[in-house]
Amino acid sequence: MEGGKEDMTTALYVVATPLGNLGDISVRGIDTLRRAAVIACEDTRHTRRLLDHLAIRAPLIAVHEHNEAAAAQKVLELLAAGKAVALVSDAGTPGISDPGARVVSAVRAAGHAVVPVPGANAAIAALSVAGVDHPHFLFCGFLPPKAAARQQAIAAVKEVKAALVFYEAPHRIAATVDDLVAVLEPERQLLIARELTKLFEETVLLALGEAPAWLAADENRRRGEFVLIVSAPPPGPALPPTAARTLKLLLAELPLAQAVKLAAGISGVARSTLYEQALAWRRAADAEA
Repeated sequence: MEGGKEDMTTALYVVATPLGNLGDISVRGIDTLRRAAVIACEDTRHTRRLLDHLAIRAPLIAVHEHNEAAAAQKVLELLAAGKAVALVSDAGTPGISDPGARVVSAVRAAGHAVVPVPGANAAIAALSVAGVDHPHFLFCGFLPPKAAARQQAIAAVKEVKAALVFYEAPHRIAATVDDLVAVLEPERQLLIARELTKLFEETVLLALGEAPAWLAADENRRRGEFVLIVSAPPPGPALPPTAARTLKLLLAELPLAQAVKLAAGISGVARSTLYEQALAWRRAADAEA
């Protein structure tokens, strides 16, 4: 025992903290913060407010985007001395569009244990209320701040067969939504999740093409931290009948990957298109079973 704390196994504990509502930290998260020898955090003032709420007094060290390499070295020294270190960001899960990934990488490279203490995450919270019925999603995080680079980044994921998840700040939300409309199909669905778990939390689902007008109608709609979820691209044109027949015959005799490869060579249809069709047939068959 040291300072009234039961010793913890030496490790870096990656602790998720609330997005806004302080009730969203887990019992395990509180216990970990209480027992850690040191807490590495994005902003010591912000984290101190959370710790004061939880009646936790612990030494803090700053880990932010401008000092992450030096902070990682400090964390390694603490671990080498047998200390348990908790890593938190200002909100949500560290290392997910927040500082922390470089620290985790350095700790792993040095051979120390890294332990997740899961909890709040803005992307997952938004997905849970989006009603996305596609089996896949792609987390894109923050888009580039400059318009040209942002549009290129959106174009790069346009054809991905998955819902797209973005983070955005209030001063760029309107420009980012405009670029999503310019690059993607306007009939896609867009979930705008704003200020999740906070006093002015708001989620709205609408057609992507309608989103700029919705944002412009009330300046309050452009305030806060945002998660944007764009539905998967609309289905492409149906397979040519001969390609569909070839693929079905091959699937009846061969593993999926091999059947798709051969069908692509025979029909000239893109392998990705055939693969997506084969998966759709499989999902339909599973649903009927």
